[in-house]
Amino acid sequence: MDGEKKERLLNKLSEFVPSASILTSREELGPYECDGLSVCRQLPALVVLPESVEQVASILRLCHTEKVEVVARGAGTGLSGGAMPVENAVLLSLAKFNNILSINSDNRTAVVQPGVRNLAISQAVDYLGLYYAPDPSSQIACTIGGNVAENSGGVHCLKYGLTVHNVLGLKILTMQGELIELGGAALDAAGYDLLALMHGSEGLLGVIVEVTVKLLPKPEVAQVVMAAFDDIEKAGRGVADIIAAGIVPAGLEMMDKLAIEAAEAFAHAGYPDDAEAILLCEIDGTLEGVTDHIAAVQKVLNGAGATAIKTSNNESERLQLWAGRKAAFPAVGRLAPDYYCMDGTIPKAALANVLRQIALWSDEYKLPVANVFHAGDGNMHPLILYDANKPGELERTEAFGAKILELCVASGGSITGEHGVGVEKLDSMCIQFGALELNQFFAVKDAFDPDRLLNPGKAVPTLHRCAELGRMHVHNGQLPHPELERF
Repeated sequence: MDGEKKERLLNKLSEFVPSASILTSREELGPYECDGLSVCRQLPALVVLPESVEQVASILRLCHTEKVEVVARGAGTGLSGGAMPVENAVLLSLAKFNNILSINSDNRTAVVQPGVRNLAISQAVDYLGLYYAPDPSSQIACTIGGNVAENSGGVHCLKYGLTVHNVLGLKILTMQGELIELGGAALDAAGYDLLALMHGSEGLLGVIVEVTVKLLPKPEVAQVVMAAFDDIEKAGRGVADIIAAGIVPAGLEMMDKLAIEAAEAFAHAGYPDDAEAILLCEIDGTLEGVTDHIAAVQKVLNGAGATAIKTSNNESERLQLWAGRKAAFPAVGRLAPDYYCMDGTIPKAALANVLRQIALWSDEYKLPVANVFHAGDGNMHPLILYDANKPGELERTEAFGAKILELCVASGGSITGEHGVGVEKLDSMCIQFGALELNQFFAVKDAFDPDRLLNPGKAVPTLHRCAELGRMHVHNGQLPHPELERF
């Protein structure tokens, strides 16, 4: 953005946004240069922190008229670069939209602004015996607007669903500043399901300014079974056996040896330090139902070859067992100067084979990997440990990560489960989707934002980019790795 255009934009912005809410100096812009994917950095042209829907609408209308690109940002906890600034673009921070507007205990709903923290919703309705189910590991900091943009999950999404299954309504502003209401307080609405379309749209279609979430009654009781295994493939089979037995846990998580050691040293959760893998399986509901299902889970895990089983006997023990898993990412951060958090999804039946291949590549690339899984729904988070100060190690890490995502697609899965595409997985999108599919993505984008000013260069690669890379998408069972057995 040239100096004259920037000056004109600042002058017009100052007509309806307080000067203190417009950031322009390098020192002020620095904290916004990246999101949780810190390997990618870019200073925005300027940052605006509006306080009302009317201000947001005015900012968007002005930028649309001036043909200035806009990147909306929540808490910046995303891990795919979706909130990373774009050069010469306005970064629109929704940090001041942090109010819970209303709570309806009869309908079990809450209307919140997009800057409200995920965990704050459950805290606000705890006295009513209610809670908001989706619980990303970053729930203490991540915001509900960002959760919608990425369709976030969490350790309890196996039973209670992703963000899309727990949001009833949205108010969004288009790039032209038009306010649109999708869904509402009811369970369904007429017309196209644009409410679902907005989930996972990564800020490309509109700016979220209000969210109506579904609240659930807190279960009567919840218990966690922790099972240790001397072989990670046995743990993978244990996951499949639980689902095959017709049991639907509230959460079913898996950690490998390196992740266990890091989490135990960090959180002191009581994990066995000699296990190659552990499973955490939570059952919730009525006392009678939980008792029966816990016994069934214990039987299944013993049959799968568990070497030790521990079951929580009270709420304190349950929270302690989850503490290690919730702290896995920061815990692994103590093992190396840097780590690269991957996010792919695979069919549960492919788990053992995928883990075996990741271990082989770990040796080949000489980079350790700690594996953490939302095992029940196949969402895997390999954490590749590296040192960015060593020449070439970051590039080697990114190449390793790209191969893992390619493997996910070849196994019948996806390149993302909850972190989104952002800028991190743009090249991997060329593997998963072909030209017709990518063109349809852009057709949807153009219906909302024909000038392509909202969060440009994110989530959907151009056909030209894919052609330059020479990447092929997987169709008709054609695997890019013929050495892998079919899953």
